[in-house]
Amino acid sequence: MFEEVAMSVVVEREVREIGRVQHPGRVVRRPRTGETRRPPTRARVVAGRRSARVATCAPRSAALRWPLLLALGAAVCLGLVGLGLFASSVAGGGEATVPSGTAVVSVAPGDTLWDLAERSAPGSDPAAVVERIQELNGLTGARVDAGTPLVVPAGA
Repeated sequence: MFEEVAMSVVVEREVREIGRVQHPGRVVRRPRTGETRRPPTRARVVAGRRSARVATCAPRSAALRWPLLLALGAAVCLGLVGLGLFASSVAGGGEATVPSGTAVVSVAPGDTLWDLAERSAPGSDPAAVVERIQELNGLTGARVDAGTPLVVPAGA
C-alpha cells in the first residue's frame, strides 16, 4: 500500500512537470506563457471575436429598413414607367399617322408599294402605309402588276 501511494506521488509529480495532471474525467492545463491569470469564470479575450451580448428585457424598436426599401423600390418603378412613357412620346412624336382617307391609283410600270406609299402619304411612315395598302387591297406580298388599280391611304 505504501508503495502504491509513493508510486502515485512520483507519477503525479512527473505528470505535473509535463504540464498536465490527469484526474478521472477532466484535464487540468498549465497556463500559457505570456497570458495573464484570470478567474475561470471570466472568458478569455480573443482578437477578432466579440463577446456574446446579454439579452435585455426591454422591447426592441423595429428597424426602419423595410419601409425605406419598399419606398425606394416604388420610386424606381415609377421612374422607369415615366421614362418609358417619355421615350415612346419622343420616338413617335415626329411621325405622322397613316391618313384615314383613301384614293384609287393606277400602278405605273416599275412602281413598288413603297413608291406608292411615299407618293400617296408623304408625311407618314412608308412602312406603315405599305401595310395599310396591303390591308385595303387584300395583298399578301409586295409584288404588284403595272396598270392594276389600288386603293391607297391619302391625306385630306
